[in-house]
Amino acid sequence: MNTDKTQILIVDDDPDIREILKDRLEPLGHPILTAENGKQALELVNKEDPAIMFLDLQMRVMDGMEVLKELKDYDNIEIIMITAHGTVDSAVKAMKEGAYDFITKPFSMDHLDVVIKRALENDALRRENL
Repeated sequence: MNTDKTQILIVDDDPDIREILKDRLEPLGHPILTAENGKQALELVNKEDPAIMFLDLQMRVMDGMEVLKELKDYDNIEIIMITAHGTVDSAVKAMKEGAYDFITKPFSMDHLDVVIKRALENDALRRENL
């Protein structure tokens, strides 16, 4: 487990989305983990303890809402929901379940950068307060 840098977990069943996010995040210097479904994501969370997770809402093996509910009591992870089928209702439901933010595909890189920056700042504040 890396304690110097914030580990970021990308969970999406679309390999292209995983690659786009990884390419955008790697230059920031943080370790990047990837998973193609919710089951793999939970295994990585328990093993690696990432601080930020990009989590697809709709996946074939354990969807994002199921993962979000499993991680509801984790207060050390910022979960950013991503979906191509976002509605106001699904965003509200995800936020009530503990999601940090909710972005829809296709996302603009500018918006993604803002979300990443805020999540990293929030993680830094949380670490500082420990």
